[in-house]
Amino acid sequence: MRGCFVTGTDTGAGKTIVAAALCAALAAAGERVAAFKPVVTGIGEQPQPSAWPPDHELLAAVTGARPEQVCSQSFAPAVSPHLAAELAGVALDLGALVRATRDAAADADALVVEGVGGLLVPLTAEHSVRDLAVALDLPLVIAARPGLGTINHTLLTIEAARAAALDVRAVVLTPWPAEPSIMQRSNRETIARLGAVEVATLRLAGGVGELAGAGATLPWTQWLQTATRT
Repeated sequence: MRGCFVTGTDTGAGKTIVAAALCAALAAAGERVAAFKPVVTGIGEQPQPSAWPPDHELLAAVTGARPEQVCSQSFAPAVSPHLAAELAGVALDLGALVRATRDAAADADALVVEGVGGLLVPLTAEHSVRDLAVALDLPLVIAARPGLGTINHTLLTIEAARAAALDVRAVVLTPWPAEPSIMQRSNRETIARLGAVEVATLRLAGGVGELAGAGATLPWTQWLQTATRT
């Protein structure tokens, strides 16, 4: 399966924008791209003013799919998937999530999967987002903030990924400003050096219509190659 798994250093690190930008760039390049986010939580929260729709709706918009085709499980509370499922009286199953993800890619040239929170977020009492990434065996792209604290969060995520033999293809710092500070430039260089990983940047898109152009700046053709176990 050709594609990538987009995770984040934590919730709100920009993984939905990275995933959507990749999907939009792929679609603009003529690829049949599928997006999938196995679980979405927080859909019942009071919406905040934002340029972006909910995660699964944004991914559906850039791939021409329906939101229900992009996400197999959605829950109202903004909590961890395992707790959201427990509160709803639903049992999440890793095997079922893997099958739903693969089914989403059945007619596509490439698949972009967006995780939930970070790699060690529990999906069930026994399995984490990392277990899902391992089962799908896709190259990993890590979304991270460019500012203070990102070095530790990003290097920990890289270590957690490599400990499970995941192929960490790149880190994407976002939103990357037009004029990055000395600290932001140093963060990028430090993560690349200490993490032995490519570190790309993604500017802040002004809305859905700008995602393809932003995503086109990423070297996604290299990231979507078949994963190599480390």
